Amino acid sequence: MIDARGLSCPLPVIRTQSEIAKNHPDTLEVLVDNKPAVGNVTRFANNSGYNVTVKELEDEEYSLVLTKR
Repeated sequence: MIDARGLSCPLPVIRTQSEIAKNHPDTLEVLVDNKPAVGNVTRFANNSGYNVTVKELEDEEYSLVLTKR
């Protein structure tokens, strides 16, 4: 799991990119706390062969679950 709450873009994408490159996970959860990060991580993940499920938690926090296609 990557906790990218409190980080502004592009750091959530960079952390996600690093984790995927290093460990090639089948699934990965990324926590973010702003809509631009949701969009940017989703675009990166889709372009990297992952499907993304977004869940809104509370107080504008989101859980993105990336699943390898």
